Amino acid sequence: MLLLPPQRVKPYVARNKNDAADAEAICEAMSRPRMRFVPMKTTEQQAALMLVGVRDQLVARRTELSNAIRGYAAEFGLTAATGLDKIAPLLERLATDRTVPALAKELFATLGEDYAQVKLKLRTIEAKLMAWHRQNELSRRLAEIPGIGPIGASLLAMKVPDPKAFRCGRDFAAWIGLTPKDHSTAGKTRLA
Repeated sequence: MLLLPPQRVKPYVARNKNDAADAEAICEAMSRPRMRFVPMKTTEQQAALMLVGVRDQLVARRTELSNAIRGYAAEFGLTAATGLDKIAPLLERLATDRTVPALAKELFATLGEDYAQVKLKLRTIEAKLMAWHRQNELSRRLAEIPGIGPIGASLLAMKVPDPKAFRCGRDFAAWIGLTPKDHSTAGKTRLA
């Protein structure tokens, strides 16, 4: 089975987009000798990528909750510096402050419970991610490169099924977003 990148098929769509036109464009693109295909990931890589996606969602939710707690607390005159380690003391101050209404204290307690649950789930997911990293030989080797930690190494190992699909290191770096893609033509250099 081969996968075609959609941006490589789009130029071959001759008329309005519909299933027949798409199928015709895919057939035309497949017949091109210079067509490059997308390497397929294994089911293990997809599951590991799901692990990373869930981690990203939990990190975003933790940030959302901490900002909400901090913002609502500021409405009652209680401020806290930024940082995840400042949320628990802020929640304690909110629970004991006599100027905060009972309804607000109840809502802050609910937000605090959600925050604690998200932190617990995040620790569990990160433990699974680290276990995946320790079991994957490629990820462990990549982590030895200065500047690449276990999470970065795990992501590289998960997202790149076949490093030989890239013509050079620059293409790979552009693919992961470290360097701009080259869209130069007619002597005009255009990096995007």
